[in-house]
Amino acid sequence: MEYYHLSALIHRQAQQFGEEEAIKIRNEQTGTWSSVSWNAFSAKIRIVAEALCRWGIQPQENIGIYTQNSAECLYVDFAAFANRAVMIPMYATSSVQQIAYMVNEAEIAILFVGDQMQYDNAREVLRESSFLKQLIVFDEKVQLAENDDTSVYFENFCSVENRNPQDAITVKKRMQEARDEDTAHIIYTSGTTGEPKGVVLTHANYKFIMKTHDKRLIYLPQRFLSICFLPMTHIFEKAWSIYCLHRGCSLAISFDPKEIQTYIKEVRPQAMCSVPRFWEKVYAGVQEKIEQSNPLLKVLFLDAIQTGEKHNLTYKNEGKKAPWGLRMKFNFYDKTIYYLLKRVVGIENGVIFPVAGATLSDKITRFLHSVNIPLIYGYGLTETVATVSCFPPVDFEIGTVGKVMPDTEVRIGENREIQVRAGSVMKGYYKKPEATAEVFTEDGFFRTGDAGYLTEKQGIVLTERIKDLYKTSNGKYIAPQQLEARLMNDKYVDTAIVIGDQRKYVTALIIPAWDEIKKYVQDQRISFQSKKELLENSNILTLFKQRIEAMQHEFANYEQIKRFTLLLEPFTIQAGELTNTLKMKRAFIAEKYKDIINNMYK
Repeated sequence: MEYYHLSALIHRQAQQFGEEEAIKIRNEQTGTWSSVSWNAFSAKIRIVAEALCRWGIQPQENIGIYTQNSAECLYVDFAAFANRAVMIPMYATSSVQQIAYMVNEAEIAILFVGDQMQYDNAREVLRESSFLKQLIVFDEKVQLAENDDTSVYFENFCSVENRNPQDAITVKKRMQEARDEDTAHIIYTSGTTGEPKGVVLTHANYKFIMKTHDKRLIYLPQRFLSICFLPMTHIFEKAWSIYCLHRGCSLAISFDPKEIQTYIKEVRPQAMCSVPRFWEKVYAGVQEKIEQSNPLLKVLFLDAIQTGEKHNLTYKNEGKKAPWGLRMKFNFYDKTIYYLLKRVVGIENGVIFPVAGATLSDKITRFLHSVNIPLIYGYGLTETVATVSCFPPVDFEIGTVGKVMPDTEVRIGENREIQVRAGSVMKGYYKKPEATAEVFTEDGFFRTGDAGYLTEKQGIVLTERIKDLYKTSNGKYIAPQQLEARLMNDKYVDTAIVIGDQRKYVTALIIPAWDEIKKYVQDQRISFQSKKELLENSNILTLFKQRIEAMQHEFANYEQIKRFTLLLEPFTIQAGELTNTLKMKRAFIAEKYKDIINNMYK
């Protein structure tokens, strides 16, 4: 298989696939999807590339993009690559302060923006920044400010009426001069432990992950349809989308992640990368369906799950052929119960569903494989262009985050830290030589900050995030993520954060899953006037106490949650409790809720 520089990738695919579908775009007003061919994709990139050149973009100059997922994200990305420019994606939910930080550190002169909120935020940054000079607006419904001479709509920016033959010549020359060592993206980390850091990723990094994924995912069909669920700013989605385009696959662009359940049923994708929360909700939905079924159907459901587990995990995953009777039974359930279950979600055509970004419980992993959902659990970071490890097609180990990727070295360093050396590892942190030096060993291994160990089969087992480890006042170390993951497997828990650093025992702040609480309240005939009243209801508090005690019996006594408080409102990005990648800002939350936390230690 050929491995093309990203500046040439789409044009090369257009030569091979021509009028076949490359992108699916949804009209949010009508709810219908339209297709963009590889030829049209290639042509649009050329137009945008020439426009960037015409507006003065120079090789290795930084360009910003601040929007929801859209086809324009891809057009601008690959047009920048054609000019040897560097793209800096920004989360659609980023605040004015976050945008200003990136714009000023990266000295961004041109920023592409999506909707009204993003335009308004960008305008505020532009007024204060000595670097930002031009806004290019994707959504023509955006109302530009009066006398705004620094903004232009995307279609006007790309207008063919302004095309200059010299621009095409310049872009072609730049593509010929493009090198694998050129920077492709600077992707800023969330900043959970300090100020954001720009991760510098090169074209060589992306070419490397194309090769390693081809070696690992040998069973994939030549072409398939993948839906973009996560923000394209997220390295997981960005790297996966680029890999799909390398394979000649079609991408369905999901505009609003909150509507993904609708989009999936409309598109019926064969692939989708996601975070564990999506599958936790699928699992909870299936369990609820089983609980509500009549006794006969419940027995059938449970037998189907047991059959799938035995067929897929005991035999298939071990490289063994299942007995004839088990195969027949499995095939029956695959055409009935498994199919219907997957069809309700919209994933009956699935061939691969990569999942990473947080802890997915072994119970849910085992269940998904038991009902024949092709889940590929993996691990990686922005600094490693996502994948360090993932499940192979067979012989994967539940309890791990997959087997180390081909051509990738992983070792366990001091404090059980996982360290990586590979062609996917970043060049460094943008304008932060000291921070870069801190995360690399003398012999070139990247320090991930995650602790764990390797199995005999080169599977990675994660144990904790080193920087997030709590040390109680009694000197005991606690990994809060393990407790939080166990808590959030419970159907009555939406979100949980464990407290314990420098404290004498462990406590937790819990946000209930209100839909499930309402069902429980109805079943128990508990009267209440408001959600706030329910938080203090003795029946509800007893429910949570019993479920917490049941789930943590495997933990040591000093790790167990002794007290908890139920919170009324969910953690949000807007309130500052979550990063743009939905990770909890522990220090911020601890400060915001310090009175509640202190009360649990009285």
